[in-house]
Amino acid sequence: MPASPADFYRRQLLWLLGSLLLLWWLERFPALDLRLQQLFFDPASGHFPLQNAHWLDLLNHQLAKYLIVAAGVLLGVQGWRRRDYRQLLAVAVMLLATALVSWLKQKSAHSCPWDLQAFGGHASRFGLFAAVPLDAGPGRCFPGGHASAGFSLLALGFWQRPLRPTLARRLFWLGGAAGMLMGLGQMARGAHFLSHNLWSGWLVWLACCLLFAGHDLLWQPWRQRLATRLPRLSLD
Repeated sequence: MPASPADFYRRQLLWLLGSLLLLWWLERFPALDLRLQQLFFDPASGHFPLQNAHWLDLLNHQLAKYLIVAAGVLLGVQGWRRRDYRQLLAVAVMLLATALVSWLKQKSAHSCPWDLQAFGGHASRFGLFAAVPLDAGPGRCFPGGHASAGFSLLALGFWQRPLRPTLARRLFWLGGAAGMLMGLGQMARGAHFLSHNLWSGWLVWLACCLLFAGHDLLWQPWRQRLATRLPRLSLD
């Protein structure tokens, strides 16, 4: 028996809280980010060999993003023609979730790996909740903006959940995998740490959950109650 909307979103919030605590705990181990990033760094040349790789930029930074944008446009047009407002909501959530990550990224003082002293740059790395040092660098690199486009596909899982639960689960996995793969491509270029992408995924997940919960638990019940009262009001 499928879970009620209230139970579903209650579980989602518990998972979000648990993953938030995990991300917070991982902030205590910055060496993990650095060691993973060193896999893509060439100490001899002092740079990331794939930073300007045309094929990686074409496949990961352009093609993947354009495919997701095209999917969003097609779903939006289809939803508008069908007057499927839940489908339109999914497209709107995709846009809002990525816009949230982009806004936070622009406000961030954290610099990209390729700007840091450990990888041939001039900036210092500092913890997420630490004071900003004087040599923080150009910043604008947290959370992972490009990965958020892949993670935005999570909205499609929330859209399909009450309609096709099996498809919804596949879309959830698709969104998680797309975000991590697109984030991995950015790690290979030296543009982001793993933690940048994980936080991006968490923020997109949170935005999807809150916006769809507002629709399913607040707006939809209110609209249904209003629809049942309108005939009575017209008779009165």
